[in-house]
Formats: sequence, C-alpha cells, structure tokens
Amino acid sequence: MVLLEKLVERIRQAASYNPDVQAAPACILWPDRERLWEPVIAQIQTELPELLVLGDYAPEQRRGPTIWLRCAIAGTVDGIALDAETPPILYLPGVGRQDLRAVSECPEALKPLAELQYRGVLWSQVNAKDWTPRAFLSSQQGGLGLEVAGDAATRQALLAALPRLLKEEIADLQGRHLDAETFNTLLTGGDPVRDLLDWLNQPEAMKTSWPHHEWQAFCQVCHSRYGLHPERQSALEAVERLTQRQGNWKTVWTRFTEAPRRYPQLIEQIRQLTPPTLDFFPEPEQMEIWPQLNRQEEERLYHDLCALGSLPAHQARERLEALESEHGVRRDWVWAELGESPLAMALAPLAELGRVTRRSLAGGYAEDMRQAYLSEGWKADDALLRALEKITGQREQEAIFTAARTVYLRWADEAARHLQQVWQPGVDGLKRGEASPNALRGECVLFVDGLRLDCGKRLSHRLIAQGLEVAEHSTWAALPSVTGTGKYAVAPILGSDGIHEEPDGYQFTPITRHLFQKLLRENGWQVLERRQVEQLHKETLDTSKPAWCEFGDIDHAGHERGWKLAQHVDDMLGEVAERIQALLAQGWSQVRVVTDHGWLLLPGELPKTELPASLVETKWGRCAALKPGAHTEAARFPWYWNEQVYFALAESIHCFKAGETYTHGGLSLQECVTPELVVTGSAGAKPSVLIDDLVWKGLRCTFVVEGESDGLTLDIRRHAGDPASSLVLSPKPFKAGGKASVVVEDDDLEGDTAYAVVLDDSGQVVAQRSTTIGGNA
Repeated sequence: MVLLEKLVERIRQAASYNPDVQAAPACILWPDRERLWEPVIAQIQTELPELLVLGDYAPEQRRGPTIWLRCAIAGTVDGIALDAETPPILYLPGVGRQDLRAVSECPEALKPLAELQYRGVLWSQVNAKDWTPRAFLSSQQGGLGLEVAGDAATRQALLAALPRLLKEEIADLQGRHLDAETFNTLLTGGDPVRDLLDWLNQPEAMKTSWPHHEWQAFCQVCHSRYGLHPERQSALEAVERLTQRQGNWKTVWTRFTEAPRRYPQLIEQIRQLTPPTLDFFPEPEQMEIWPQLNRQEEERLYHDLCALGSLPAHQARERLEALESEHGVRRDWVWAELGESPLAMALAPLAELGRVTRRSLAGGYAEDMRQAYLSEGWKADDALLRALEKITGQREQEAIFTAARTVYLRWADEAARHLQQVWQPGVDGLKRGEASPNALRGECVLFVDGLRLDCGKRLSHRLIAQGLEVAEHSTWAALPSVTGTGKYAVAPILGSDGIHEEPDGYQFTPITRHLFQKLLRENGWQVLERRQVEQLHKETLDTSKPAWCEFGDIDHAGHERGWKLAQHVDDMLGEVAERIQALLAQGWSQVRVVTDHGWLLLPGELPKTELPASLVETKWGRCAALKPGAHTEAARFPWYWNEQVYFALAESIHCFKAGETYTHGGLSLQECVTPELVVTGSAGAKPSVLIDDLVWKGLRCTFVVEGESDGLTLDIRRHAGDPASSLVLSPKPFKAGGKASVVVEDDDLEGDTAYAVVLDDSGQVVAQRSTTIGGNA
C-alpha cells in the first residue's frame, strides 16, 4: 500500500461512529494552521473526491470560501455531487483547531464553519494537535509509526519531498531511519548516484534544468553522502574525488563503468586530469581509472605484438602467454567497454591461438588427423577469426596480423603438407554414392555454402542455447573442395553422373540449376526456393515430403571480404539459426545442415605456388584443371565425380594466385573436414520467433515478430548475449500482434552497430538481428 492510500484511509476513519449512541457526523474538519499539507492537497483530492478546500472561489478545483463550503455540503451547489453515505471532508489551510473552538473570538470569515465542529468531527492527533506530515509518519497512535528524525533539516526535506513521498510504498519505508538525506534523495528521483553522474557530465545544464527546491535537495545529498557541495565546489574537483574512489565514491565509479557512454563529457574531464607518475607504478586497480595509462599500455602491446614477427613460432607462443598475463586484466576496464583497448580484447583469442597451435596436427594417417582436428585443432581457426574481428584500425590490423600469422602459418602449413602426403584416394575422403548415415525420411536438408567446421561449432552452440537438440557429425569434403563438386556430393541425387565443375574445364556436360532441381524432384525431394526460405513466416509448406533448401553464403562473403569475413560470421550464423528454427516450426521433424567445403584464411596472404598458365585449362585459387598431356610437379588427385579425370592441387596451404587471403579448393583439414548438424526440437525448446520487421524512428526501435509473442521482451544490446550491454532503460514486452518498441536513451549512440534481441521469460535470447541505431535495418 502506498502512503497516500493509507492517509486517505486514516482521514476517513475519523468519521467512524457508534450508530447505537451517536448520529452520523455531518463532515470531517481537517485543520492545518501551518499549511503544511497544502502543496499536496490537489494530489490527495484525486483519491478523496469528497474533499473540499477552504480558499478563494474556484469551484472547478472544489475550493471556495466558508459560505460556499456550507452550501456545497448542503448539496445546493451545482457541479458538486457528494455521496450521502460518505461525510464530506473540509480542508482548512491556515486554520487551527483553536480558531474554531473560540466561537466568540472566531474571525468573521470562519464563523459559518464554527458550528460544524459540534455536528462534525475533527481529524487531529489524540493530543488535539493538528496532524503534520512528520507527526503522521512517526506517531504510533493514528499515524504510521515510522522512524523519522526530528531535526530541522529533516522536517524541511520532508515537506519538499512530500509529493513524491505520498507515492512510496509503506513497506519500503518501514524499518529505515528516515532523515534529511532520505527525503532529499527521494526528491531528486531516488537515485543520487545517477544524479551525481549526470551533474558531473553536464554541470551547468543540470543546475539550470532542475527546479530550485530539487537542486537544493541534490546539493544536500551530495554534501551529506559524498562530502561535496555542488554550489561551493567545482565539477572538476568532484571528478578528482571520483578517480580516488574512496568511500561512497567507489559506488559512483562502479555505476559509471556500467554505462560509460552515457557520460561523454565526464570522460573528457577525466582525460584532463593528470594520472599518477609511472615512477611509482600504480597498482592495476588504480591504473584502470586512467585512460592515459590504458593508452600507454595499448601502445606498448602494439609494439610487443609487432615484435613477434621476428621470433620463431614457439617463442612467439610463449610471449603471447606472457602478454596475456600482463594485459588481460585491461579487458575488464571501462576503457575496453568504450572501444579503447582493441589489442587487449584481441589478446585473449590470440593467446588461445598460441595455446592450440602448440600441438601439431602433422602426424598419423588422414583419419588420425581428422580426429585430432575435430577434438582440438578447429579451436585454432575459431580463435583466429575471433582475433580478427577485434580489428578496428590500421595499427590494430598490423599488430594482430603479425601475431596471428607468426603462430598460425607454420602450424597450418605442416598439417596440410602431411595430410597431402598420407592421403590415399579411394581410401580416405567422401565415398561416391554413399548416403549420409544421419539422413531421415521426411527431413529437411539445409545447405549452407562454406560452413567451415569452426563455424559449424558456433552454429551448434547457438542452436543449443536456443533450446534445440543438435547432433554434430563430420565428413570429408569431395575433392576438389569447391562448391561445384562438393554441393552435389552432399545432395540427395545419388546415382547421377551429370555433374561438372564450373567454370568449364572437364569434358562433361555441366550441371545446371534447372538440371539439379530436376534430379532432386526425380528422387522424391521438393525444392524450396530461396524466397520461400527467407519468408517462411508467410509460407505454408508441405512438410509431409522431404525438402532441400539453401540459405547462407559464407563462401561468397569470404571471397568478397577477405579477412573481414571474421567480423560478419556471427551475424550470418544468426540468420542461419533463425531459418532452422523456422523450418522446424513449419513441421519438419529434423533439419540436417550440410555444406560443400571449408576454406583457408590467413592474415596478409597465402603463400603462392607457380603454375604456368600454359599447362592448365582452368585455374582457381587452390586447384587447377590440367591440359591433356601436361606435366607438372604439382600433386595430382582424381576428381570425385570421375576418377579418370585428374586435377592439380597447390602444395600445403599455398595458392596458385597471388594476394589471396581467403580461398579453398585444395586439400587441408580446414578445407576438407566439414560439419554435418542434425537439428531437432525438444520438449523444453524455446519459442520459435520469426523476425518480420525492424524500423527506427529517431532513437525508437520498433520490432515486429511473427508467431507466439506472449512472454517475450525486446532489448537493444551492444553484445547480443550480454544483458549488461543493454542500451535501453529496460526491455519492453511484446504486445498482442507481436510488436514492441524501445528507446535508446543515449543519442550519442546514433549510427553505432547494436543487436535487437528477443528474450523469453527466462531472459534467454531466442532471436536477434544486427542493426544500426537510428537507421533502418
């Protein structure tokens, strides 16, 4: 119960009477000589429609002089309707109980009310004194019995905060010592830390925008809680105290670090201060305060990472481990949240890359290598991508490229070289004509071009987090590891010989899109067009028949973006996961995710191998179709679809073309060990959510989903899986019809990239979409 409701209850209780021996009171008189309740009377009237006020004539406000009040309670005033069962209440500001009792000395203006003290009752304390706000809060007899300080500062703060105090829950006030600081805090909105940070960020704007009494309350809170008075001391002096983080200022610093982008001017003020000298190197917990020191550490890390290029790989890995111990703590500093520590952020995956590449994959037979790659080796490729996604500028690119290339190149080179030596055509690799042992009658097969094993692992983890069941399998890609060969090898068109590499190069009829779909249908499969897959929420499909569909094009993005593919992989996998959810929602019992090949990605560029153009019909990045009778030292392997046709592969992780950062077509674990995911729903699966629309109007984001939206909420986050990175005041629930909207409160974020995420009732992400704040996505 809020305080206002209890006040109304107690005032009405004053009219209680024993009908056996008493007559019903004509009214309740509420004297208030000091006018302490007057500022909140209009607020109280909203809960007390029978409350009439003594004062200047204003009937629309239920206020008037004594004669008007007498007429109103007599029912002769138009527009004033009183309940016959509820006694009217007359609030008398400036009038005390004694003013009415001495009738002969009563002012002429009050005499019309004097006799009502005999026919009515007074709402007053048991000691006959007028009720004051403090008395009502603290009195054990007729009041609330709260613990309220009795000093002048508390009484003043209580009166100033009374409008907001009436809205407070009584339970929140019980058991507390209510003093001036309590009421001043309430007056300023109940969050003094937020107010202090806002003032530090915009000192003059805060002072001029607040009403005088709220500003004074804020100053008193600062003085009592933080030992600083905003009218007597400058904001810069307050910032100095913030950086010292002593006493209550430590809490202020913590709140600042939770949402630093809200306070850009405060950040600039911190930059103006001088940090401790490095002669007495501060402890890490003191270093984190200073952006200048963080910048120095980033510069030092830049030079250390660049220096790795001159070290052998094993020494570079040891050095990465040492650098991680030195700089890893900076990822928890506020400056990392502000994007000022990109190298420290990249150091975690670089250290992981160094750790995984300590173990060579160059040993045993091809199957031994595949198992080692499935167990641990793929983590090196994943770590490399995660390091590259941290790059924000040219200097970071130089440092991260150098470090990653130093520890990764030889590791990948040795593994590919050994695999090519032990590879036995016809023994190792995908066997022509073999159906997947994971196939299920009536399933939906989703083909994702270029879903490398590490990306498949990420996709699997994402789907499991969404409540789906995922069985992970792997297979060898068909050789050469390109789409024109591998896509048809995993498609359900067994027995067809009409396959040909594109572009032309082999002497067979090239398979066309029309022929491929014809072969699928002849084998009993329906083909879902890309348009259907992209708009599943608008389609009703026949799930009684197995289906083949294609979605996601990691390979195209790799060829187009090179190493920058790393910065887009998660978004693409999020879209694939969304399609899988939608396919299951349509009614297929399982979705089997397949792919054609993986790929090599090396910062800088892959080493080049010469292959004269005169020897080849067609040459791609890692493979080439040789002319009849051509002789070359390049390794030759039979084509998956016709063992009489051979093609040349570049050695190790080399490439036939210069300047390639991303490519495939050769024989390496990264290109040829491919994932196959079997995805099914589960009893505890999270709701399937299909994103229909996302629109920005200014900083307001409106999000529309298809399907059941009860219990779902919308949030905007800098990092999709991190609730602490939310950029809105609070997530908003979806309304009927699947629509929700939220507002990003910091207009400086306009143009930044963020994620619109849909959360279930447990706070788990069930759908997400990358978006640009303030712009349509």
